[in-house]
Amino acid sequence: MDESSHNPSRELALVSLLTDCQAGLRMYVRTLMVGEQAVSDVIQHANMKIWEKRQDFELGTNFRAWAFAIARFEVLNYRKQQARDARLQFSDELEATLAAEIAELEEEELPHQEALRVCLKSLSAKHQELLLHRYASGGTLAEFAERAGRSVAGLKVTLHRLRQSLADCIDRRILRVGESE
Repeated sequence: MDESSHNPSRELALVSLLTDCQAGLRMYVRTLMVGEQAVSDVIQHANMKIWEKRQDFELGTNFRAWAFAIARFEVLNYRKQQARDARLQFSDELEATLAAEIAELEEEELPHQEALRVCLKSLSAKHQELLLHRYASGGTLAEFAERAGRSVAGLKVTLHRLRQSLADCIDRRILRVGESE
């Protein structure tokens, strides 16, 4: 073992850096994948890999960027393992673009993403299903309307109201967080 593995202050600093970046790391992986269980699995593997490679990290450099790069590779590894799964898959080019843009998110944008996640969870299952169908499945609104026994126009009104409700919910949550700080 090298000298850095016996340095308790270095280990404490790395634990602190890793702990501090967990929320951002989780949001980053969420943008690259679907499925909360898959996200949790990849985060766990990424954290293990980060800890295994901790001697490679140079204190004083950008830990967040280093950890995000490792997480990105863990996402790619997960996708390779799940290649037989026909769910949503990004092209390599799109994935690289998303990874670059998300990695550059400023810290003040992360609370908005967390607020959106919480607000989405507060919606009814029926409304969550509508939003998922509209924005993630690639299916048409007409298909969903037929399946749900509703009109396309009615679904458009519901989607408009849901978007407005989510925007209001996010604003309230961000305001509450800002007041508590």
